[in-house]
Amino acid sequence: MIRLRPHHLLCMLTYKGEGYSPEFIANFDRLTRQLAAGNEPVEIVSGPDDICAPLVAGGECHCFNESVLERDQKAAQQLSSLLGEPVVPGAVLELTGARLAMLRSAFRNGDIRAACEECPWKELCDGIASGGFVRTKLSENS
Repeated sequence: MIRLRPHHLLCMLTYKGEGYSPEFIANFDRLTRQLAAGNEPVEIVSGPDDICAPLVAGGECHCFNESVLERDQKAAQQLSSLLGEPVVPGAVLELTGARLAMLRSAFRNGDIRAACEECPWKELCDGIASGGFVRTKLSENS
């Protein structure tokens, strides 16, 4: 099971192999391969998750910053509405191909982008979404 905080459900949609450190990138690559295989459930967590692990281990963790916690709250609200189920700590989600397509469509349309407003990666993700997500690690195998 992959542990993700709510706003990382959005980040994984546009992840293409860039990040904070080589360790972070290698870890995120591994996680997107697992998700792309389609057999890996996702547990929603509060605070650092499996994506954050290399940052926490390296002492560079920004996971507890107020801005990151706000991103999680905004993402959880919009994702709960879209998915029709609570996106709260402890919830387990199945990310099927159909569900990923629904998330990508809502992301591209701006329906689940409130968490992205102040994100430093926003422009990169905007470009990937407008280009049809073809350059993402998650779409390489899906």
